[in-house]
Amino acid sequence: MSKTEKDQSWIPKIIKKRVCTTFVEDSFSNGRLCQCGGTRDTHESVALGDYFSTAIVSHWDSSQHSSEYPTDAFGELEFAGASKRHSKFLRLSWDTPPSIVYTLMMAHWGLPPPNLVVSVVSGEGRAKVKTWVREVLRQGLVKASQSTGAWILTGGLREGVGRCVGEAVRDHATAASSVSLNKVVALGIAPWGLVHNRQQLVNPQGSFPARYYFQNTSRDSCCLDNNYQAFLLVDDGSVGRRGGEASFRARLEDYISHHPTTIKSLSNIALEQCLPNWSSYYFHLHLSISPPIPCSQVLSIYLNRDLITVYHGEQEGPDDFDTVLLKALVRASKQRVSSEASPYTEELKLAVTWNRVDIAKSELFNGDIHWRYQDLEDSMTDALVNDKPQFVRLFTENGLNILDYLTYGRLESLYRSVADSSLAYVLLQRRLGERQGMTGSQAMLPDVSRVLEDLMGDVCQPFYHSPLELENISSQRKRVSKLLRGDCVYQDRRCLFPWASLFVWAVLQNRKDMAVFFWEMAGESVLSALSGCKILRELSKLESETETKLAMKELAQRFENLAHDVFSKCYQSSESRSFTLLIRKSPVWGGTTCLKMGMAADARLFFSHDGVQSLLSQIWWGDMKRSTEVWKLLLTFFCPVLMYTQLISFRELEEPGKPDEVAQGRDNDSTPDTLPKRPFVVSRWRQFWFAPVTSFLGNVLMYFLFLLLFAYVLLVDFKPPPPRGPAFAECVLYFWVFTIVCEEIRECLIDPCLLLSQTFLVGSMMWRQRMRKYIQDVWNKCDLTAIILFIIGLTCRMFQWSYEFGRAVLCVDYMVFTLHLIHIFAIHKQLGPKIIIVGKMMKDIFFFLFFLGVWLMAYGVANQALLYSYDPRPAWIFRRVFYRPYLHIFGQVPCTDNVTLIEGGAEPCRSHYANWLVIVLLVIYLLVTNILLINLLIAMFSYTFSKVQGQSDTYWKFQRYNLIVEYHSRPSLAPPFIILSHVHLFIKRYIRKVPSVKILHFVLELTGKAANRLMTWEAIQKENFLTAQSKIQRGSDSERLKRMSIPSNVFSNLIKHFRKRLSDIIQVSSFITRMCGIYMVYIIQLNAYLQVPSRQCHNNKK
Repeated sequence: MSKTEKDQSWIPKIIKKRVCTTFVEDSFSNGRLCQCGGTRDTHESVALGDYFSTAIVSHWDSSQHSSEYPTDAFGELEFAGASKRHSKFLRLSWDTPPSIVYTLMMAHWGLPPPNLVVSVVSGEGRAKVKTWVREVLRQGLVKASQSTGAWILTGGLREGVGRCVGEAVRDHATAASSVSLNKVVALGIAPWGLVHNRQQLVNPQGSFPARYYFQNTSRDSCCLDNNYQAFLLVDDGSVGRRGGEASFRARLEDYISHHPTTIKSLSNIALEQCLPNWSSYYFHLHLSISPPIPCSQVLSIYLNRDLITVYHGEQEGPDDFDTVLLKALVRASKQRVSSEASPYTEELKLAVTWNRVDIAKSELFNGDIHWRYQDLEDSMTDALVNDKPQFVRLFTENGLNILDYLTYGRLESLYRSVADSSLAYVLLQRRLGERQGMTGSQAMLPDVSRVLEDLMGDVCQPFYHSPLELENISSQRKRVSKLLRGDCVYQDRRCLFPWASLFVWAVLQNRKDMAVFFWEMAGESVLSALSGCKILRELSKLESETETKLAMKELAQRFENLAHDVFSKCYQSSESRSFTLLIRKSPVWGGTTCLKMGMAADARLFFSHDGVQSLLSQIWWGDMKRSTEVWKLLLTFFCPVLMYTQLISFRELEEPGKPDEVAQGRDNDSTPDTLPKRPFVVSRWRQFWFAPVTSFLGNVLMYFLFLLLFAYVLLVDFKPPPPRGPAFAECVLYFWVFTIVCEEIRECLIDPCLLLSQTFLVGSMMWRQRMRKYIQDVWNKCDLTAIILFIIGLTCRMFQWSYEFGRAVLCVDYMVFTLHLIHIFAIHKQLGPKIIIVGKMMKDIFFFLFFLGVWLMAYGVANQALLYSYDPRPAWIFRRVFYRPYLHIFGQVPCTDNVTLIEGGAEPCRSHYANWLVIVLLVIYLLVTNILLINLLIAMFSYTFSKVQGQSDTYWKFQRYNLIVEYHSRPSLAPPFIILSHVHLFIKRYIRKVPSVKILHFVLELTGKAANRLMTWEAIQKENFLTAQSKIQRGSDSERLKRMSIPSNVFSNLIKHFRKRLSDIIQVSSFITRMCGIYMVYIIQLNAYLQVPSRQCHNNKK
């Protein structure tokens, strides 16, 4: 016996079947059939009659005339010729307790608990189903049920509406993913005596499976439908009669509607196909609403508009069915008496599942219902997981406190709900695999922190280290392992910044509307938008799918635009506050600033804003006025006494007492609070020499002197190896390069944006991370290459055998040092954009050289083989294959017939053998290279120029930030005197422990009321921006058309309403007429029945 058979072996002991045991004659069959539908010989007894052979029992009753026996039909059902999926079935008596059946379906059949029960009731028989009913079942009912995980209860036979429901469930299950196949359960409740070929199901020990042969035709039949998951075959002892299952079906629906499940309570809905036979519908309604109600009350129930909803499928369409269904549930819940705080919770969850925020606003959040936090908590989670931003907004506006809702434990559960196909899930699983061996097989908060650290890099401090208590801990891996093995007490704590955490969660999943909503709710709108831009652009680099990558880039650009537009509002409101906003250190985003985050996010549009450039210019010029001419600076540079005159204007003299947070900390050595007030001479001296523009001019002048000295050594004073050399000028050059190396080491080990507590050589990152960041810059690679070449050339020139090679290396190195001038002059407003265009064109040259190399090798090999096969020297072969065809492009054919010159190494003229073929190849080669490839290169240059020219100013403004930061962090003295500044800074930072305040130009930490005022002001500007955007949107043509279409929609709705009421009146009148006719017939029959005993008594008296 299999395990399934053992699990269901108890069924015959508890669940019974019914067999008619008393023959009650059917007057229409001439005594052959019983009223149960069976023949006389299948009954054990016959109903008693009187002396005149008139049966005392004239009406067959299942409870009186049938007996219970152990059921002999249960188990699994296999439909012959259909799918391999087995259905469950059970033959049971009509009075079986529904609790036993429900437990059987849940525990042994494995059906999922229902979130909604849809009971589909139609007319009897094989009446033709209308087309609109099919569409409602397919597009409305089954689709809505699939999204909620509902049970659909029908007759389960291949006829009428039941067949349409089965086909709709089958089609939706085929189109849906494998995850959602079991969401909809089609449960057939049919009378046992009506099922065709029911004897194939009979087996007292159970069938696992029972092979069932059915008629797979287009006609309707009483066969079981193979598209149903389970069948309850209700037996009342009758054969071939309908209606025996109605009472059990009503009791089962009532039990399920009051039975608590692990997901949500249930709702009982009846869908009526508009067929002529109304009696079965009202009989089912009569049983499912309450215990037996007298027929006189049926009319009052029908007239109750809160319990009955009439749906006009031909007028409203199948797409509106979910709206009608949800409104019917809400109206029914208003009449339901419940001990719960809010009886509308299940309807709210259903509205969230169907994403009908309009119905939720009009029916549930119209002010009549008082929603508590506990009522909205689960629905909020559903809305977040299923990406329903409109519901999230609705909940937050109606009583849900995000501070109470979002704990770190719930945030972990949100990250665990990330779709398996998303990139965020892959990154989390990768981090989860790295800590295998630790407790926990699901993504935890440390994994989220590591993923965000990989995406954000060193632009900010790691996320969630404070609740994890990982701050200032060197061995974080051990701490995480210890933390996860414990009780994870951090999960019950409130999330410190809930809106920002939800914003990051939405951005990681590339949820556009949800992320924008969370950005609107979060503080620090400019920095939040830049952070979202940074995360999305990093994710786009890792994404492999093209469409998802483009969606990420578009959303990143949208956040950059939002940051630009909001900051524009801030800049228009207050220039000084907007400057503070750019350099304020954010506690929400790991201590970073808007400038630093914008640079990491490659936000060129944001940096091109006039406000950002104004701040950079202010930092660039220091305390000097930005309108100062360059010639005045150069003149003062050579004659420092002029700085004490009126030649140069300083901002402190013109704007004394300006309350700007950016203006504090202009000194590059110490804080203002610890410094005594300096004399005017010293103060003015520091104001001039410590400005970045002065440092830049000094470095430019000294770099030109360096190049002149380098050229002089190579051309004039390059002495032989020791002991005759090197000369004094060359030794000065060596020392000069040594100071340049010291400055490069300082740049490599120190982040230009240090914290106040950081010292000279120790920053916030490990030295490996700093080295990696240093090498990522192109010009740092250029400087590193120049230094390495200089060291190689210096080493080689010290030995006689490598002297010439060392000289050649130094000559090449001079070219590399000279190229650094391009980087220096990138700060210039006119040269900077052109340098960017040249850099973009360099990429085009590489493509051109690839095509040119292909033709060079093709023509060069053929030319060498045809004309110079007699000369096998490798050096000359390489020269003729590559160099000689390259000269042909420019019209040069270097050759000679002089034997003496040829013996001396000159190129001989070609042999005239096969000259015609070489000429043909030369024509083709010159045609391709001189005409095709050269013009292709010109076209590529033109396209690149036209493409970059419009954005070159934006690119230049973006790169200008790096140059300003570089010279802002540099010492005032230029090489070779910079060594004095290095010694001075080393003494101050390491010996005297004096922190630098020059960083206040780029990082400003605000606390208390100052920080609150700044955040409030930024939030106000963001609200003003959103208000302006909504006004612009409302003023668009599409919105105007929508507003104009509202009156016409209202008018059409009124017409539909009047038609509906008129139809209801007609139906009520028709119903009253039918009920009156039924009552008249019933009264006549009752009167005739009562007159029979009186006649008999009269005859007996006679």
